[in-house]
Amino acid sequence: MNNLENLLNLQINEIMDSEVKEAMRYSLLAGGKRIRPRMVYAVAKGYGIDDDLANHFAYAIEMIHTYSLIHDDLPAMDNDNLRRGKPTCHIKFGEANAILAGDGLLTYAFEVASKANVDASIIVKAIEILSKNAGANGMILGQCLDVDDNRHMNWEDIKRVHYYKTGCLFSAALELGAILHTLNQKVLNQWNSIGKELGLAFQIQDDLLDIHQSAEVLGKSTSDERNGKKTSVIVLGEETATTTMNDLYDHCLEQIKTFEEFEPSYLIDLVKEVQVRIY
Repeated sequence: MNNLENLLNLQINEIMDSEVKEAMRYSLLAGGKRIRPRMVYAVAKGYGIDDDLANHFAYAIEMIHTYSLIHDDLPAMDNDNLRRGKPTCHIKFGEANAILAGDGLLTYAFEVASKANVDASIIVKAIEILSKNAGANGMILGQCLDVDDNRHMNWEDIKRVHYYKTGCLFSAALELGAILHTLNQKVLNQWNSIGKELGLAFQIQDDLLDIHQSAEVLGKSTSDERNGKKTSVIVLGEETATTTMNDLYDHCLEQIKTFEEFEPSYLIDLVKEVQVRIY
């Protein structure tokens, strides 16, 4: 993890000096579990691929994730003041710089991915995966659905929000690790499906943690209740939500074992670690 932090910082050092650069660095290096880049590495390692070949894709997915957090915290969105145990980007640097920092991380992610030391066909596929999963048919769609008035949403509606808002970047991370081994679309679609399920399980878990942990423990504001949002726990009840979460994680673990020429233990260990997280 420390090596990943150092490498991310080196990427930011390549940017020209400005207040926005420091806002980008502040949010990107504020900590976090680094689940998405670790997924990239775990899939690549499962296919026998060296970390050095996966680095730039891991950097890119974390930059896109961090950009999404910066924008999600803005006053026009969730209006949160705490992220990763620190003041949110707009509280620290002002709203304008926070918007620009998010924009900067999103666009820089593609520049970084384009510099991966792999065949051009893999880079093109990586950019397609990042664009599709982060864009208007992916995470942005989830964000759009999430900012809508959700007081009348049922479980299927909430699932759709989480499949896109959270699941798409999980899918992208798994696919980015896989393309270092194969560009077979059928295989990539399997990874995409697992990512969607993992994202849903992860978000149910977040909803459960929100009712049991303080903002100080979680390192972020618990704004859903303040904003009057329906969550999986509100719709399903705590017991059913917990069962649903564990069933989803267990199904993903079984699916991970089905890939040919893939050693699943690295990714399985990561998923199990995520399943028992307390923040």
